[in-house]
Amino acid sequence: MSVEAYGPSSQTLTFLDTEEAELLGADTQGSEFEFTDFTLPSQTQTQGQTQSQLDGQVIVSDGVLQNGGLDDAVVKTSQLLAELNFEEDEEDTYYTKDLPLHACSYCGIQDPACVVYCNTSKKWFCNGRGNTSGSHIVNHLVRAKCKEVALHKDGPLGETVLECYNCGCRNAFLLGFIPAKADSVVVLLCRQPCASQSSLKDINWDSSQWQPLIQDRCFLSWLVKIPSEQEQLRARQITAQQINKLEELWKENPSATLEDLEKPGVDEEPQHVLLRYEDAYQYQNIFGPLVKLEADYDKKLKESQTQDNITVRWDLGLNKKRIAYFTLPKTDSDMRLMQGDEICLRYKGDLAPLWKGIGHVIKVPDNYGDEIAIELRSSVGAPVEVPHNFQVDFVWKSTSFDRMQSALKTFAVDETSVSGYIYHKLLGHEVEDVLIKCQLPKRFTAQGLPDLNHSQVYAVKTVLQRPLSLIQGPPGTGKTVTSATIVYHLARQGNGPVLVCAPSNIAVDQLTEKIHQTGLKVVRLCAKSREAIDSPVSFLALHNQIRNMDSMPELQKLQQLKDETGELSSADEKRYRALKRTAERELLMNADVICCTCVGAGDPRLAKMQFRSILIDESTQATEPECMVPVVLGAKQLILVGDHCQLGPVVMCKKAAKAGLSQSLFERLVVLGIRPIRLQVQYRMHPALSAFPSNIFYEGSLQNGVTAADRIKKGFDFQWPQPDKPMFFYVTQGQEEIASSGTSYLNRTEAANVEKITTRLLKAGAKPDQIGIITPYEGQRSYLVQYMQFSGSLHTKLYQEVEIASVDAFQGREKDFIILSCVRANEHQGIGFLNDPRRLNVALTRARYGVIIVGNPKALSKQPLWNHLLNYYKEQKVLVEGPLNNLRESLMQFSKPRKLVNTINPGARFMSTAMYDAREALIPGSAYDRSSTGRPASMYFQTHDQIGMIGAGPNPMAALNIPIPFNLVMPPIPPPGYLGQTNGPAAGRGALKGKAGRGGRQRNRGVGNHGSGQGNMASSQASQDMVSQSGPLTQGFISMSQPSQMSQPGLSQPELSQDSYLGDEFKSQIDVALSQDSTYQGERAYQHGGVPGLSQY
Repeated sequence: MSVEAYGPSSQTLTFLDTEEAELLGADTQGSEFEFTDFTLPSQTQTQGQTQSQLDGQVIVSDGVLQNGGLDDAVVKTSQLLAELNFEEDEEDTYYTKDLPLHACSYCGIQDPACVVYCNTSKKWFCNGRGNTSGSHIVNHLVRAKCKEVALHKDGPLGETVLECYNCGCRNAFLLGFIPAKADSVVVLLCRQPCASQSSLKDINWDSSQWQPLIQDRCFLSWLVKIPSEQEQLRARQITAQQINKLEELWKENPSATLEDLEKPGVDEEPQHVLLRYEDAYQYQNIFGPLVKLEADYDKKLKESQTQDNITVRWDLGLNKKRIAYFTLPKTDSDMRLMQGDEICLRYKGDLAPLWKGIGHVIKVPDNYGDEIAIELRSSVGAPVEVPHNFQVDFVWKSTSFDRMQSALKTFAVDETSVSGYIYHKLLGHEVEDVLIKCQLPKRFTAQGLPDLNHSQVYAVKTVLQRPLSLIQGPPGTGKTVTSATIVYHLARQGNGPVLVCAPSNIAVDQLTEKIHQTGLKVVRLCAKSREAIDSPVSFLALHNQIRNMDSMPELQKLQQLKDETGELSSADEKRYRALKRTAERELLMNADVICCTCVGAGDPRLAKMQFRSILIDESTQATEPECMVPVVLGAKQLILVGDHCQLGPVVMCKKAAKAGLSQSLFERLVVLGIRPIRLQVQYRMHPALSAFPSNIFYEGSLQNGVTAADRIKKGFDFQWPQPDKPMFFYVTQGQEEIASSGTSYLNRTEAANVEKITTRLLKAGAKPDQIGIITPYEGQRSYLVQYMQFSGSLHTKLYQEVEIASVDAFQGREKDFIILSCVRANEHQGIGFLNDPRRLNVALTRARYGVIIVGNPKALSKQPLWNHLLNYYKEQKVLVEGPLNNLRESLMQFSKPRKLVNTINPGARFMSTAMYDAREALIPGSAYDRSSTGRPASMYFQTHDQIGMIGAGPNPMAALNIPIPFNLVMPPIPPPGYLGQTNGPAAGRGALKGKAGRGGRQRNRGVGNHGSGQGNMASSQASQDMVSQSGPLTQGFISMSQPSQMSQPGLSQPELSQDSYLGDEFKSQIDVALSQDSTYQGERAYQHGGVPGLSQY
């Protein structure tokens, strides 16, 4: 057809001007042209249509318009263009208008065969992975903690709710199938108990054929079709982060959509913790909100745990108190029940009057049974004849969080809460180091405790002379003995009672026991809710010591009366309480040592007391605000003991953890350049077992205090693949499955192998209580407990005594033999938190005589640290496979291990993260910035640059081994004269002679060359980006071995890594520098005499 027929040929295609934009929305097409299915008619199709259909269609050829109404045409062109645009920019133009109800709530895929309905949240999800590691439906079930699903009525299997054929259980994570003998039938059965019953054999089902419905985080494709690549690409692209945020939103507002995520105020991140703080107010303003986040999360968690229809078994305790036993249906949240937790039990039935009683937990689920026992406070009216219809509520107590908040406040407002030196050190300010003048003992070993080795003596000697010290105690190095010895010497100095804390009750009890052996007067202060719980040091507990005080006969009479009758008259009760308070005060004042948990140090009974010396054991397992609770009771000498290469604090709230609440005070001080004193002789492991952890986590500095001969068990007959190395990695090919909770994993093949190995160890002569089975996953733990007791060939009693627990539960303890079940084995998912090097370190260092790891090397070797371990086991010829009685070396090949880079955990060699001293956190405009921009105009900085100019003093190599985790935010560093004085001492606490007055501290606040608040955040952000983006730089060490002028612009620093450049002789110097502790003094000339008041402190 000719162009002429359609009008003048000169009219070329014009594009819309802005003022015509309102036409864009006009609907100029009939409804038959609505493109609901995302496809556009191609040019050829359009041309083939008849003229009448071509009503308003546009055909473009050679850039000439071939249609009458220009405006009309332009609108249509732009409409077509907008629709076409869809492919390349899905995110913006995703087509939500006409999605059917059953479209996937994440990505909009709507094929009935591909979607699954979640019965709990009433939403549909598809079985495609999109951009995430698991399918959308599985992602949702896990995040929302839902379990029941149904298929779509138009799908191949029709509208079916998935449930177990045998018992009707609907938990999708428990369900699996057995292909019945007639192949057209598939039977769904749950993993426990139905699939493991022996009665199945009669019905001609082979239970060994059972397989879960969800594999590799995806429903099996014959059950729910997996959408094609094409469909997934065309759907809305949603990331894992968006999914997490959307699920959080749904908890508050079930009808929220992805668009709501963009609204302001949704999901605001809390301010990140810093490395240095301007003053204690800034410190409180950053940690306060994080503690609140954690508290709110914990409260929500506890209160959502209400369970109905509980059956109770009643009993009477020896102390005449009522005990209720009950089991909770599997709780799958992150809830950890602990002894001492409060629980409220209510009777809801009609066989007795309504009743509620509060009690605290005295038994938690263990190998012997899943029962929980609570002891009631008062048993008045308890319906003890009725077993059914009870409801259980968890009582959330804010005590621990309130105490942390109050400690942060005290630290900020109370002059006397800590000494000036400790105040500045904790905030990360530069202060002159001071020594405490004290009479050092002639013999460092304390009476009643074992003799100390050289590194322990060094630690004790150094700690006694310093106001602030960190002791790093790798596994089995006698941390508890060293701590007890230090406490013994501190108590002998006669400066009032010493306060000894640790984050957990178990750790406090262990240390209390050791200190008691030295003959000191020890009081163990328990929380009121734990007074009924028995422990090895109960006799030292304050409430028990009061009962045995002979000096107060009246109190004893009242106590006896109360025990016999249970209640006292109100006058007697009043008198009893007053006497008890007096007795408590007297005991506490006269004690040499008071031991309690960190949070327990906030007990009102200690409120009026001041402690000059405070020791916190396991301080790397406490959050920073938790550590502050004891610290603000007047600390003038603070000792933190821990190991930042083992597990850190447990923070439940992910937001708070990400903002840095999960970093301990110990770790932050290490990064600030306070070098921990390391204990170096380990007495736990067979030398073959300690080699790998020592080399990887402790720069090879661990020496063995035991020989191989000491660690060979008499009368133990077990064939190790290499007789002189009691360890092996048993290659297992099973696949992981999601556990019934949906939030954990299990691996049935590994469980079967663990049972075989345990049975072998028991037959070889190991006692059950000498064997520990560690698995990082709760799902595997509970499966193992059941599997061993039902399927083990020996007596059930034996298996019950074998402890099976998580890595966290084993921290700080030891067993003769450890079996580690790794669980993870998959294609797409990675290995989860097995990734954490600290977890691996703890797991490998619990055993004294032997370690056996059961795992799938193919999945594990993708992670660099595990690759190192597997290579090491292979070199030692202990990577084995085959039946247990005929183990042979495995022929698996792994890639050559690369240099390890650890980004999570500061402080051990296998981290070649950002290895520069904390003061070199290079922030634009700070004293250490060597680029020309942003440099303060003061002449001082041009001439003296602390990094550029290294004095001829002691070899500063010592300061090198301090890695900085890249996610730590550095605030701008105050240059030396930051308090407005030219280069004088830092004003503030301790700057005046003796104790600083109020005014002295006030000057410290809010002065300085960097504003707090916004500006601070911006530059900390910048520092974060610099550290993370600086590429290879973050891998390098800075060598400061010879004075050099490093004045290149920007961030360039020589890239020295310990392995490649430093010779061996130099390496050994570093190790010496590391083992001897010398806080790096550097060039202090610029400080003109330091802070005078501190030396007398």
